Amino acid sequence: MAIDGVYEVTVKSPMGDQKAVLTVRTDGVTWTGSQAGQMGTNEITDGTIEGDTIRWVTKMTSPMPMTLENEATIDGDAIAGSVKAGAFGTFPLSGTRTG
Repeated sequence: MAIDGVYEVTVKSPMGDQKAVLTVRTDGVTWTGSQAGQMGTNEITDGTIEGDTIRWVTKMTSPMPMTLENEATIDGDAIAGSVKAGAFGTFPLSGTRTG
């Protein structure tokens, strides 16, 4: 599918820029993959696809346990969206497909 690939993404958080590598592997209207960054590697859960928009959940454990709700739109090789970090708010996510 046109959105499969590896993306280098940056989340603008209060802890500074959080860089990660997001891997997207689609299967119909769902997808799996991982998000690997400074805080470790997290498997994607609840990955859904609606047109060019993907949604997913990651459960981080460091520096504290937290469930992150993510949504992004893929336009060509660009990805842009947001990450909801519970009570900490919502932060912008952007990046580029690298593979």
